[in-house]
Amino acid sequence: SLYLAHGRQIRWNGFWKRFAMVAGAAIAISVVTRIATPDGFIFFGILHEIALASLLGLAFLRLPALLTLVVAALVIAAPVYLRLEAFDHPWLWWVGLSANNPRSNDYVPLFPWFGAVLAGIAVTKLAAGSGVLARLAELAPGRWANPLVFIGRHSLAFYLIHQPLLIGCMWLFSQIMPAQVETPQVNFLKTCQLSCEQSRDTEFCTSYCVCMLDTLEGEATLDRLYNNDQTAEWKTHLSDLAGMCTAKTDSKLMEEGVK
Repeated sequence: SLYLAHGRQIRWNGFWKRFAMVAGAAIAISVVTRIATPDGFIFFGILHEIALASLLGLAFLRLPALLTLVVAALVIAAPVYLRLEAFDHPWLWWVGLSANNPRSNDYVPLFPWFGAVLAGIAVTKLAAGSGVLARLAELAPGRWANPLVFIGRHSLAFYLIHQPLLIGCMWLFSQIMPAQVETPQVNFLKTCQLSCEQSRDTEFCTSYCVCMLDTLEGEATLDRLYNNDQTAEWKTHLSDLAGMCTAKTDSKLMEEGVK
């Protein structure tokens, strides 16, 4: 849509008007969710990404489509190869290259998602050059499409409306059929088991996760884990605990094997 609107010439008045609406809505969502859900508030969600990507995307409207596709591929691949602890600082979470993903109810960082925008610009440019867009423009849908056209022309409003509507419906449903509440201990064991089994067997992981849980509870630091503490001191401590429980579990399983 960025290329369709500004591919031939950037219409600055229209661009800044749309940018202000999207960015303003993004800021409003951040403020509301910071108050309503402080543990997972939306600091850089889909609207933040759309606003920033729209601004950065202007630089690619005049570049060759193939070059834009190459850059899109690099942007999409970056989080796989370039994650660094230096980006773990909260002020850099929006980049998307942090070693640990932050907790948020809607997290859409620049990398890799700006790659999707660049791919869209490139594909649309290729479609325009090959005449595909011209042929699509000749299609005339019937009156059945009017509701879709209306929603498309007011997409931001519908996006903002659907969230409180869906949340309200889910709240009503939860009052009728409330979900079973699991303790933090049970949640920890499930999450730990799934993560551990990506590299070790089930028997080891069961014993290892119990060791980690017992240690955290003994220190009364389980809440600190669930509060997503990102300090270097806490990460070092967790790493030490993981090493201790790994050694203890290996030793325990070895003794049982000998017996």
